[in-house]
Amino acid sequence: MKNYFFTLIFILALAGFSFGQASLNYEIQETIDFYKANKFISGETKNVLTENNITGSPYLNKDFETGTIFTVQRRQYVGIPLRYNIYNDNLEFKNPADEIQALATPEIVEKAVIVNTQLIYLPYLQANKTKKGFFIVLEEGKASVYSKPGILFKERTEPGAYKEPEPPKFVRKSEEYYIRIGNEQAILIKSKKELIAAFPDNQDKIENFISKNKIKTNKPEGLKEVVIYYNSL
Repeated sequence: MKNYFFTLIFILALAGFSFGQASLNYEIQETIDFYKANKFISGETKNVLTENNITGSPYLNKDFETGTIFTVQRRQYVGIPLRYNIYNDNLEFKNPADEIQALATPEIVEKAVIVNTQLIYLPYLQANKTKKGFFIVLEEGKASVYSKPGILFKERTEPGAYKEPEPPKFVRKSEEYYIRIGNEQAILIKSKKELIAAFPDNQDKIENFISKNKIKTNKPEGLKEVVIYYNSL
């Protein structure tokens, strides 16, 4: 798979935006305006992987689907063919020439909606380092819960004495789940203890709610229940 990363430069300034400004209206733009408002400059080709003879897929959905992009400049671009590349953690789209391109500056995206999936680009904590990436929205409010799918790429295995060779392949990992309070960085939740600790202002109430309702904290449904309860306090 040849991944072409073209520099995507938005002509509007990025300053002055806050994720808390959800009450502001978006200026709705058509698909053609998305391309007119951006300048594409060919960049280096990333020849890391090739799709030839690779099994599996690096995408959430391999097919492009009509989606909407909401930018930090409070603009809404509709009718764009989009797909999410899990392996590269980036959004890909088709331009009018039917070329596949990827966002070189994903930080301009507030959120993207592809059919019934809402993706948001936000900071998160991983191995004590703050990173940024796309997450699938499960529940949002003063506290939010997100899922982050993952993909592994496994190299081709050579034939052995008692095994056949295997082609290179993409392997889907178990999804990880993150909690975010307000505009803070999202935190990975791997245990009941970490879930309770994610709500420092109401830990006792959260612990009691989990115990009383026998919440399965290792399931996305359980995490959503906890977040909905917290947001009701």
